[in-house]
Amino acid sequence: MNIVLLNANQDCSSDIWSIEDQRQIKHLNQHLQLKAGDTLKVGVRDGQRYLTEVQSITAQQIMLRPIQAENVPNKVPVHLILALPRPKVLRRMIMDAVTLGVERISLIHSYRVDKSYWQSPFLQQLDDYVTLGLEQAGDTIVPEIQLYKRFKPFVEDVLPTLITEQRPAYVAHPYAEQSMPHAIAHGCNLIVGPEGGFIPYEIDLLKKNGCQAMSLGNRILRTETAVSNILGRLFV
Repeated sequence: MNIVLLNANQDCSSDIWSIEDQRQIKHLNQHLQLKAGDTLKVGVRDGQRYLTEVQSITAQQIMLRPIQAENVPNKVPVHLILALPRPKVLRRMIMDAVTLGVERISLIHSYRVDKSYWQSPFLQQLDDYVTLGLEQAGDTIVPEIQLYKRFKPFVEDVLPTLITEQRPAYVAHPYAEQSMPHAIAHGCNLIVGPEGGFIPYEIDLLKKNGCQAMSLGNRILRTETAVSNILGRLFV
């Protein structure tokens, strides 16, 4: 945790703020061993981040005094479109994507996505994963997350509205002839399939609706490895 993320309803006009989330308090007490007078980086959800001074500490509450505002890290101009991964992988994927700074995430269905994944309780915990990712990155701005349970309507009706000359769509595909771009100077829509990849019909439909199929080389990567690899390649 590199920043403590407070709720958006925090009264920033007050001279004294409080941390009351028990997960955060436990982490701070165990790992930082805070004491009165220490400084602590704090962010207001979807707002500013601040350097604060610890005023008092109890088992239920940590009181803070804001000292100065600080800059929030810039987002990476990417709309990550991800075939819904296995529930246990979903947590890591969302946390890593948020930590890396993607500005928007869409979870979509595909042929190789088990329909049971859409009933997973992990989907009800997306906001918790987002919070953990923001705290890791020292960020405060929550990325928009949308769910699309039908592949074809998304590709034919939604995706074309997202693609522009300044914001193309790249679908990661190990058998594509073109290589994934490197160090681009514009935003993009990045589409990554499930474990096992998109089936040929899905690749063809994506290409028909404006996507460019791009390869990362002849190695088949796990989904979470592919996302980190591509983002690092696109935005060096």
